[in-house]
Amino acid sequence: MNFVDKIHIFIKAGDGGDGCSSFHREKYVNRGGPDGGDGGMGGNVWFVADDNVSTLLEFRFSKHFRAGRGENGRAKMQTGKNGQDIRIGVPVGTRVRDVETGKIIADVHESGYEKCVLKGGRGGKGNARFATPTKQAPKYASPGQKLKEYEVELELLTVADVGLVGLPNVGKSTLLSVVTSARPKIANYHFTTLTPNLGVVKRYDNAFVLADIPGLIEGAAEGAGLGRSFLRHIERTRMLVHVIDISGSEDRDPIEDYYTIRSELYDYSPALHALPQFIAANKMDITGAEENLERLREELAEEDIPIFPISAVTNEGLEPLLDALVLKLNELPKTRAFEEEEIVQEPQYEKGFEVSVEDGVFVVTGGTVNYILDTTNDEDEVSMRRFQQLLVKEGIVDALRKAGAVEGSTIRLGEWEFDFVE
Repeated sequence: MNFVDKIHIFIKAGDGGDGCSSFHREKYVNRGGPDGGDGGMGGNVWFVADDNVSTLLEFRFSKHFRAGRGENGRAKMQTGKNGQDIRIGVPVGTRVRDVETGKIIADVHESGYEKCVLKGGRGGKGNARFATPTKQAPKYASPGQKLKEYEVELELLTVADVGLVGLPNVGKSTLLSVVTSARPKIANYHFTTLTPNLGVVKRYDNAFVLADIPGLIEGAAEGAGLGRSFLRHIERTRMLVHVIDISGSEDRDPIEDYYTIRSELYDYSPALHALPQFIAANKMDITGAEENLERLREELAEEDIPIFPISAVTNEGLEPLLDALVLKLNELPKTRAFEEEEIVQEPQYEKGFEVSVEDGVFVVTGGTVNYILDTTNDEDEVSMRRFQQLLVKEGIVDALRKAGAVEGSTIRLGEWEFDFVE
């Protein structure tokens, strides 16, 4: 199938550019001061609505989206250029969820929507920033901020005003085809519809979008049949129409069918179950439909759910149903939008370290170590003092002692080796 409505991709904001370490060089100027510029900011990651696509198919072939890295600073106090933003176009209706936390970070619920979900890393400071009255020629320049890559789930939820729900082969696709210009696949067997179909209903000066949701079966909320794959497509709808085979033509009881679907909606989402609902009692042109219609009306007499007897094949009863839908939609709020949360951006380095002993050498590894090494300039005195302070502050020195390191023991961090000094 070319319809793809759920997929995982990876997004990453641009790392900041490194600060520059340089000194002013000019004829007749013997000892120019530091003039290293700052690194540029990394690019941001945006999600934007793309009205020209209706499926997530293209993301099958392109999984990684990374904004541009900030340019490094340059001499003469020149700040590097900011990294290029990346704008990811997705169909209207797409919900973006951070896989690790489950947070909805973007909900592309309408045309024109755009949101920045990841900010680019800050640029590193040039060595000119570290000059002080007592340290007038610092060599140290800080690196740009390196940021973590995130896995996100894109989930397409059909944007429709009214959702048609019901068991397989009750006539949802036929109903859609006769009240709109949509041409869904129609056949007399179960699960003819394998993807949601949309059509626009025009009624006098009003218009609304109608969605035919693939047939549900008992246990759909737990994944049976097409299950949860398509239940989510009615999460944005403003109201629901239960299409029931009121004739019982497949030896099913229309009342049981109705309660089956209601139960599945509630099990999937109580909010979905609480949406305004109509019943379209379809196939009234078949013998036995009148008796079942009376039974259904008696069963639901105390519930405020309008029942419309129709025949999608003969067009019987469609106008009262459409008029009632238009009136109800005029009372309801617009398409549902989900609450968004901000993603908590983290550096590329995962905090933590481990100490092991290899052939008498104490080896320290982990994200904390990588961060310390990447932000240390071994040619600058100030940077090396900071290096020593970080070893103490992050608990690496204490961990080495506990592991058995003593005065003169060899310590290895990445490619650096040095003697342990108490």
